[in-house]
Amino acid sequence: MKKLGLIIISIGGIFNMLAQEITEIPVWPDGAKESNGITKQETTDENGYIWNISSASMKIFSADKVKDTGKAIIICPGGGYAMEAGRHEGSDFAEWFAANGITAILLKYRLPNRHHEIPLKDTQEAIRIIRKNAEEWGIHPQKIGIAGFSAGGHVASTLLTHFDEICRPDFGILFYPVISMNNITHTGSRNNLIGNRPDSTLADYYSNEKQVQKDTPPTLLLLSDDDQTVAPENSTLFYNALKTNHIPACMYIFPEGGHGWGFKKSFKYHDEMKKLILDWINRD
Repeated sequence: MKKLGLIIISIGGIFNMLAQEITEIPVWPDGAKESNGITKQETTDENGYIWNISSASMKIFSADKVKDTGKAIIICPGGGYAMEAGRHEGSDFAEWFAANGITAILLKYRLPNRHHEIPLKDTQEAIRIIRKNAEEWGIHPQKIGIAGFSAGGHVASTLLTHFDEICRPDFGILFYPVISMNNITHTGSRNNLIGNRPDSTLADYYSNEKQVQKDTPPTLLLLSDDDQTVAPENSTLFYNALKTNHIPACMYIFPEGGHGWGFKKSFKYHDEMKKLILDWINRD
């Protein structure tokens, strides 16, 4: 416990400095109650993909002090629940958000390995930690959102639809997300989360278009019409569910780009995407 105290002190000190990356903070400093069963060593390849993730952590990028909005966003990279794209769907976005006055928290969530409850528990605990430390970290406690890409979009949309009062996000941003666990799902993501022959009740529980309620947070969706990996219907179903429940929502479908563009500058609509995000997130 003494070691944890030192970590917390160092966090407070770093947040008083100019915008910069903070060292990783464990989501479960005393160890998580449940294991995902992954015993192989965690590795990161040359493209920034992280494999064999068995412990959750947060890497915090503090907002530029001049542009600071008081807002924060948790980022959940994609990777089919088999790995996490920690660079173009992670740190690249985190640095950009921070440079634009939004504190970014890059979440390395535990891969489920068919322990379906684990990613949701990691996101719920992450937002609890952020809210608990919001004042010290210069974050408004009611301006904390979550973003996710592909399978990370499923992680994010699960938190947007499965929460209690403390861990409810204030907004969501979903990039070409996996939403459903039924006919239009991404098969690999479903298999890694709940298995290839899931119980229908479990599949419905994680089909987040069916879990939208009147208190689901406002959400922005961005995707490409020609996505051949995750069917665009995932996003349109979620958007329709939001509107049925009278929740503010916005969806941009780019005419091309495929899947997995993240923060890659090769994406034809990269600059337009950045402007759309900032316009939406700073609308109030």
